Amino acid sequence: MNRQERQQALQDVTHGIRERSRKARQRYLERLDEAAARPRGGMSCGNLAHVAAPLARGDRAAVLAQDRPNIGIVSAYNDMLSAHQPYARFPDLLRHAAREAGATAQFAGGVPAMCDGITQGRDGMQLSLASRDVIAMATAVALSHDVFDAVLLLGICDKIVPGLLIGALSFGHLPALGVPSGPMPSGPSNEDKAKTREAYARGDIGRDELLDMEARCYHSPGTCTFYGTANTNQVMMEAMGLHLPGAAFVPPNTPLRDALTDRAATQAARLARSGDKRLWLGQLVNEKSLVNAVVALLATGGSTNHSLHLPAIARAAGITLNWTDLNDLSAITPLLARIYPNGSADVNSFHAAGGTEQILAELADAGLLHTDVLSVTGETIDVSGQRPTLDNHGELLWSAGHHQPDDTVLRGHSAAFQAAGGLRLLEGNLGRAVVKVSAVAETHQQIHAPAIVFDTAEAVQTAFQAGMLDQDCVVVLRGQGPRANGMPELHRLITTLAVQQNKGVNIALLTDGRLSGASGKVLAAIHLYPEAAAGGPISRVRTGDAIIINARSGELSCQPANGEITRRESDWQPDPTDQYGTGRELFALFRNQAGDAEHGGSPLMPDADS
Repeated sequence: MNRQERQQALQDVTHGIRERSRKARQRYLERLDEAAARPRGGMSCGNLAHVAAPLARGDRAAVLAQDRPNIGIVSAYNDMLSAHQPYARFPDLLRHAAREAGATAQFAGGVPAMCDGITQGRDGMQLSLASRDVIAMATAVALSHDVFDAVLLLGICDKIVPGLLIGALSFGHLPALGVPSGPMPSGPSNEDKAKTREAYARGDIGRDELLDMEARCYHSPGTCTFYGTANTNQVMMEAMGLHLPGAAFVPPNTPLRDALTDRAATQAARLARSGDKRLWLGQLVNEKSLVNAVVALLATGGSTNHSLHLPAIARAAGITLNWTDLNDLSAITPLLARIYPNGSADVNSFHAAGGTEQILAELADAGLLHTDVLSVTGETIDVSGQRPTLDNHGELLWSAGHHQPDDTVLRGHSAAFQAAGGLRLLEGNLGRAVVKVSAVAETHQQIHAPAIVFDTAEAVQTAFQAGMLDQDCVVVLRGQGPRANGMPELHRLITTLAVQQNKGVNIALLTDGRLSGASGKVLAAIHLYPEAAAGGPISRVRTGDAIIINARSGELSCQPANGEITRRESDWQPDPTDQYGTGRELFALFRNQAGDAEHGGSPLMPDADS
């Protein structure tokens, strides 16, 4: 496919999204206009005095006079998560930079930030997907005081960036910038980490050896360095124009990171002063910028979690994005990066090789990016390949030539690792699912094998330890969708199944549950819907049924031994222990009202096209 053909295909997908979303998008934009027509200048004296009361004298006077932009800071800071610990310093930096720019900045509110890596295999993981919607609501609460002219969103990880965006899009008449904090330094190689985990799963090493490896991998403030959902968030934010260019992978607690943080506050003040409607968050998040995010996701082999989050973000802006769009874009998007788990490099190596800036430049050159998308800089997105640096006087500037090309990590579109992106849509008599194939060898991208059905991840582990998976099979794990138990991530199963695959067993996973950017070399049909809790066909699959998963043709089907699967009664029952403990009883409303996976698994937003 040549450049012109790719460009036309990109336009066709974008046009389809725009046409199906036209009515809902128009309603959303009209709501933004209505909100913008209610300036904070109409606030009563008592209300305004409350806003100014806690501020230092200079800031207090400015807020009372209402003659300067007031910037709201919404932060996911905590000191339990390495990626968010650096945010402790940011509010003071941002307030100071705002003053220098002739504005004020106030900490509007904090949002929760949980980690799938910490809750992996624990009951708390069942709150993970719902936490995205809690973050969205908490962001809305933080901004509900109606006293801000711009917003700074401080968040990095899995559900946090999508939640911040969804919440801020309810205030889409304000300009908003994402403010990242950067990755931790590299530790042991990802290959060594994977080998150690598999050795532990086999029983070849003990807990002490495993803990030592994990502690050397996760060892300091900053984002985890593998290419999971957190780091995919950062690439997509830049592709959408919602970060300062090149901000994603600058390490925390460095002069360059501090300079970028300062500039974010300065730019927020500029955007607030400009009054340029085109630069409102709700205008920047549009059909073209969402397509750019999808293409960047696919070109880098990013997290499958975004097959949930991107549709949810889109719907918050009145846009319907679906898995067919992702599949169609994947067909034309080459894989340009090899970052663990679809390669051995980490994000620091990716950044050193050119990183996000180089990816965007290559995609633009290939005709696979909407280069006319506006960004928070006030200009179109930067596809020049330049990156931020400090000059001899400590001043922030953008220039070229600050990377070391490495074609084992990042390639140009003419020499791509794969001709098509790493995400595929699967369809058949079991429903719709997605599969990430960027890390799966071609020999493992299809399977036709008997099902072994499980209703809990623990039961899969027990079967593995008992040798029940020492045969060609498709592990069918059901009852893991958003309505059943909140859709916990099932990443630890990939290590278990990888051990079997390494033995020569032909094995795959089929589930209505969730995996992430950490999903690896085992074929996994995930996010299946209709889910078991909604009466989906997976609830009628029996052990021994023939399952076909073909990532090449897009087929996902069950061939029961005796008749059509639709003739069977469901034998799935909810696990009563999933309904309480670790706060799960508080989230019953989320589970009961959750939408399907293709629309984000969220109870918050109606169908955008309804």
